Amino acid sequence: MKIVSTNIGRATPITWKGQETTTGIYKYPTKKPLLLEDETVKGDTISDRKHHGGIFKACYLFSADHYPYWKEKYPDLDWNWGMFGENLTVEGLDESQMQIGSIYRIGTSVVQISQPREPCYKLGIRFGTQNILEQFIDYGFPGTYVKVLDVGEAKIGDSMELIEKSSSPLTTQQFYNVLFSRNKDKNILKMAIENEALPAKKRERLKRFL
Repeated sequence: MKIVSTNIGRATPITWKGQETTTGIYKYPTKKPLLLEDETVKGDTISDRKHHGGIFKACYLFSADHYPYWKEKYPDLDWNWGMFGENLTVEGLDESQMQIGSIYRIGTSVVQISQPREPCYKLGIRFGTQNILEQFIDYGFPGTYVKVLDVGEAKIGDSMELIEKSSSPLTTQQFYNVLFSRNKDKNILKMAIENEALPAKKRERLKRFL
């Protein structure tokens, strides 16, 4: 896996249901390395601290491999890396193989796979339609947030190298699918609840489905 783009966002004013707010989802490529800090990427914009940023969402990664699918679906958009609000666009990232809890080195940083991205209305605003939310869920490749274990820089061309494989077989895609499925797989739920790389509050909420 290799970093093909580093992306930073600025606060962008938007209107949603008659209310004015801001979003950091409008991210664009930068040639500069990104400093991955404990709870955020230095210099990036996080407008909604309740749902973004923090220990388990310090940095968002999305696969470059999925861009052709979405470009074909939305050919009229002004395409560039960072369209999904990701800080790092990664070639070869595969959510169906990447296990929650696995530890990787990216540049001089060390990160742990924490949880998939759950789409909200701001992705719909970026794409010009809220239809993207259901499409994004159905597609099943949401990218992943990471927890930063060692603060460091990531730049274009850096490899994403596996240091330690998770003791849990739970993949990012499996967890993502069980979050949105009506009939939740009990085995997947149990793996998620037992996986300490996931936030405790999220694991606790899943217990009601068992």
